[in-house]
Amino acid sequence: MEPESTVTTCYRHPTVESHVRCTRCERYICPHCMREAAVGHQCPDCVREGARSVRQARTAFGGRITAVPLVTYVLIGLNVLAYVGELVRPAIVDRFEMLGVGLVGPDGGHYVWQAAYPAAFHAEGVAEGEWYRLLTGAFLHLPPTEGTFGILHIVMNMVSLWNIGRVVELQLGRLRYLALYLLSALGGSVLVLLIAPTEATLGASGAIFGLGAAYYVMARRLGADMAQVNRFMAGLLLWLVISALQTSWQGHLGGLLAGAVVALAYAYAPRDGRRALVQAGTCAVLLVILLVSTWAKVTELTGTQ
Repeated sequence: MEPESTVTTCYRHPTVESHVRCTRCERYICPHCMREAAVGHQCPDCVREGARSVRQARTAFGGRITAVPLVTYVLIGLNVLAYVGELVRPAIVDRFEMLGVGLVGPDGGHYVWQAAYPAAFHAEGVAEGEWYRLLTGAFLHLPPTEGTFGILHIVMNMVSLWNIGRVVELQLGRLRYLALYLLSALGGSVLVLLIAPTEATLGASGAIFGLGAAYYVMARRLGADMAQVNRFMAGLLLWLVISALQTSWQGHLGGLLAGAVVALAYAYAPRDGRRALVQAGTCAVLLVILLVSTWAKVTELTGTQ
């Protein structure tokens, strides 16, 4: 009596006879399922599992390495889109610019806030619940009607964002970079609210100031050529100081301070499993401080408890 032959089949295709085993799990695989490996072949499941177990390359500050500064491109696009919106509908500026508290008259005009105002007027701004202005103002810029500096406002900001944003994003990774940008923008708006709540401000300069602070901190942490960095920063600070004559030095300073705090946490967090926790925790604490400061100022302005 002849011995019964044993036919082995692919674990993924039971009807296909197979004689090759996966070098990791030792299951039989057919030619369709074979994946070339350093030694022999592997099955698709083991290849996927191996890819998940490979450690993701990280930057010096813990971010994922990317070749395209996508967030910077998106931020520039949003600023330009908002500016086009301003040109089509100028009322967008009054509706979404950063303003702590102001007045709207019966004629629809916007006036400086005062504690005692006629019943025909009504208040507007962050103090009246419009907290979104803390961020929306950072995506608006002076309209062309504001003299020569009007169009230069967005041009200079976007050129700076293009130059410095791409460098910072590639060093930090997209998520950390976005958190830095938004917290810097928020920090600028909050300082405006605390010091000059009746002044209407707008522009991405506060956020860009924060990126400048991060650029400087990271360069020192990486041991870069500081002479070149200092020249770049001098040029950045020069035009930001000049722009402060037309916009808001409070927003610039607030963005710088917020960006410096976040950048220091990114650069000097311990390089172990606690790094992401320290970095995220610092961002969260800063956010809470900014929101509590906003609430306290709003409470003062509205006279509520």
